[in-house]
Amino acid sequence: MKDFPLIRNLLSCLFASASLASAALVDGSKPNIIVMLADDLGWNETGFNGGDPALTPHIDQLRKNGMSLQQFYVHAVCAPSRAAFLTGRYAFRTWSDWRSEDFGKPSYLAMLGMELATNPEGEQTRRIHALDTNERTIAELLREAGYFTSISGKWHCGEWLAEHLPMGQGFMHQYGHYAWGIDYNNKTIPHNAPARFAVYDWHRNQKPIFEPGYSTDLIANEAVRVISQHRMERASQPLFMYVPFNAVHGPLEEIPRYRDRYDKRQAAIKCLDDAVGRIIHAIDAAGYQKNTLVIFTNDNGGLREEMNAPYRGTKNTNYEGGVRVPFVMRWPGKIKPGSTHEGMVHITDLYSTFATLAGGDLEQERPIDGKNMTDSFFEQAPSPREEIIFEVSGSVRFPAILKGSYKLIGNELFDLKNDPSEKNNIAKSHPEIVKELTQILERASAQRPSLKGMDQLMSPALPWIYGQEENTSAPDWIKEEVQKIRDLQPKQWAPGQTPWPQAPVDGKIEYTGDGR
Repeated sequence: MKDFPLIRNLLSCLFASASLASAALVDGSKPNIIVMLADDLGWNETGFNGGDPALTPHIDQLRKNGMSLQQFYVHAVCAPSRAAFLTGRYAFRTWSDWRSEDFGKPSYLAMLGMELATNPEGEQTRRIHALDTNERTIAELLREAGYFTSISGKWHCGEWLAEHLPMGQGFMHQYGHYAWGIDYNNKTIPHNAPARFAVYDWHRNQKPIFEPGYSTDLIANEAVRVISQHRMERASQPLFMYVPFNAVHGPLEEIPRYRDRYDKRQAAIKCLDDAVGRIIHAIDAAGYQKNTLVIFTNDNGGLREEMNAPYRGTKNTNYEGGVRVPFVMRWPGKIKPGSTHEGMVHITDLYSTFATLAGGDLEQERPIDGKNMTDSFFEQAPSPREEIIFEVSGSVRFPAILKGSYKLIGNELFDLKNDPSEKNNIAKSHPEIVKELTQILERASAQRPSLKGMDQLMSPALPWIYGQEENTSAPDWIKEEVQKIRDLQPKQWAPGQTPWPQAPVDGKIEYTGDGR
């Protein structure tokens, strides 16, 4: 057979041009972007990852209609992942590797050489810690690009000062709760470190609301309402909707459905799947299906290793079970149904990817860690990401990095290509790799900013409701509801005992019960 170099080169150029043209249609196309984020869901708790398919039929259908990312990574616990998603920056850069509530917990404060603060009223209280309002969030970026921005669900990036709440960080609509978790039914957070009594935490557009119902269902209701209202009033404006469920984070109290068939956690997962199904149905019913990127993922690994098998580790650790999570996305006509993406992706990458899809401006003062994944997701190009920094020195957990197939966690080294379950520590046989990765972490650690704002204190130490302005004018109904719950709570705890988990020891933490 004769070879025709000129023809071959011409065809190569044509194929390359076609690829570039296709990418250009995606980049800057301003699709609606819907991100649903579960909380504490394990790797194998969805049907498509080996779980009971009866629990997650809607999530599994989303996977069948879209693409699954096999190496999607987050941070080891909820607030760091949320801050990384919002900013496109590793959590250590914003001190979000420390959660707001950690600054009211003596065992965590001790790791920083600090003690509980005392406010002017003489009360032991927490220091105010949150995602800095000067950080540029994905909501602000997309709002600048012409999007309507909405959050329905759990925030967990600051719960007190208005500048730290969602509407001070770029969201035009807010619904749900600010802090780490709530009772799904009465909407109070079970404790307020360091005080040990309930605080109300349910809001719409940063005003307190009373809404009977199960929070997973209510979050879905609000998401459906936002989609419906958007269809009626602003269908020509692209929509960015962030739906961070508190499910299946503890406390798992009364579950409204499925308890006749399943335990509490399984029933809560089933209710979460119902909510995902309702939101997807609303997207399709509004006629948004072909112009909407829909994502479902999770903030960190499950509480126990059996939830994350075949991977080792749990939430609050940097083993695979703590940081590798399910991720599926659908965009008809742009993503092949039933496809799989094998490349390395980190939650920070969504920031740059969404900005590129929206035609947004990525020029900003503070450095971005996220990589644009549009070519990788939509053109089957290799992932541009080769490493992930999970933690640096000064974090709650051991410094940790993944580079290529090698992961260093503290002094442990693993080769994920040959040992994805991280059973064999190979640090002693590969000192040169340990040295290389340690040096990268040391350089990153030097970039951690100083910890600021520790003179800002929560006062009163035990508010009725989160949100300083909301608490100042808390209505009587909130005080009555909260006091009923406080009256039933333990009035004292044994020395050294607290209603919240203690800080990790030797880089590890063991969760009991529902992990609250």
